[in-house]
Amino acid sequence: MDRDYGPSIFKTQNQRNMYILIKQSILILIIIFISSCNEKTDAKLGHDDHDHAHDKHGGHISDTKSKTIDGAEPHGDNEEEGIHLTKRQVEAIGLEYGTFRDIKISDFIKTTGTLGLPPKAYSSVSAKFEGFIKNVNKYVEGSRIQKGAIIGYLENPNLIEKQELFLSSSAELRFLQQEYNRQRELVQQQAGIERTVQKLSSDVEMKKAQVLGAQHYLDYLGINTSEVLAGQFIQRIPIVAPMTGFITTIDMHNGMFVKPEQQLLEIMSDKHLHLELDVFEKDISKVEEHQQVSYSIPALGTEIYLGEVHIIGREFNTDNKTVRVHGHLEGKKPKFIKDLFISAKIWLNDQKVQALPADAIMKDGPSYFVYYSVSGEENDHGEIEFDKLMVLPGTEDNGFVAIKLLDTLPQRAKIVTKGAYFIYAQSKYGEAVHEH
Repeated sequence: MDRDYGPSIFKTQNQRNMYILIKQSILILIIIFISSCNEKTDAKLGHDDHDHAHDKHGGHISDTKSKTIDGAEPHGDNEEEGIHLTKRQVEAIGLEYGTFRDIKISDFIKTTGTLGLPPKAYSSVSAKFEGFIKNVNKYVEGSRIQKGAIIGYLENPNLIEKQELFLSSSAELRFLQQEYNRQRELVQQQAGIERTVQKLSSDVEMKKAQVLGAQHYLDYLGINTSEVLAGQFIQRIPIVAPMTGFITTIDMHNGMFVKPEQQLLEIMSDKHLHLELDVFEKDISKVEEHQQVSYSIPALGTEIYLGEVHIIGREFNTDNKTVRVHGHLEGKKPKFIKDLFISAKIWLNDQKVQALPADAIMKDGPSYFVYYSVSGEENDHGEIEFDKLMVLPGTEDNGFVAIKLLDTLPQRAKIVTKGAYFIYAQSKYGEAVHEH
């Protein structure tokens, strides 16, 4: 349960100040009472005929009556179980009665997890050709980078050979195509040889494939083939960001020799950020798709964010006895830091429960209880008697708390819904006096 309903927690500053004043008054009265007891012990029993027994052999000594906070008198051992307040006290503290209400309270499941990303949210950057790293831009881990941004350059003289191959193959293709066209015209004029035309046709197709392959390879490396055909060779190619996101790792520097299989950079996109929650075995049956989720990231503050259950996992984690639940984010998104801990609540469907105002519930040690009066009226001594009933509190919503009774509430009993902490203070004062 999220809330401690003990008397030390109040909804307003006035209630807190009133409670502090009562505690101070109780301490003063206890001190006065103890001092009074000491004075009576020191006094002689025969000082006043009104306080004497009939005689020293068989008489009794009448006790001076102890008082409650405003001077009300207790009524004997048979009434010690109840707590008594005068009508004036009840009016002064603004005590109010009520009963249980059937209201809708949204219950929830507590869970923890992290903000996660799908596999497609990560991208590794590597060199497309072996060579030396040059002119690395000043990126650091955590930097945001845009798709297409140049991270650095790769230099290698062998790049020129690849361009030469493309250029020479393109020239050969043009020659073969021209020769093929010439021989075909001769055959049409019955002055050429058909076999020569067929051979040239085959050579042209093979050279086309060679040129096309060389062109695609240069395109892959980031080399403009139009510039190569114009005789503009380059010996370095750019290393380009394949996606927009944040840099998570950097494994490259100027002068470093790299190969295509090496990872130089990792980029992470938070575009598809989602919740990864671990729900305990005992709670997983209550979780359904589309249930609302509220969560916070303690490391980043107390702000509450919203989400929705999207997918319920099908694998049980035997180590921590949980099932993974994935959720979509809704509305405002938090700042993303990989693997940062989150605390979440999965809200269940609304249900009607028996509830009381939160102010009606008191806590003493591990026990929770409410106060009630059977009649709410004064007895023969001019006081109203209150008893307490043990309860088990549940979920709180809009100032009301779901309640389960641990004992039977008497018929026609009136539950104290306002001012219960004053009755609690009176009971603690009475316990102190009785112990003394």
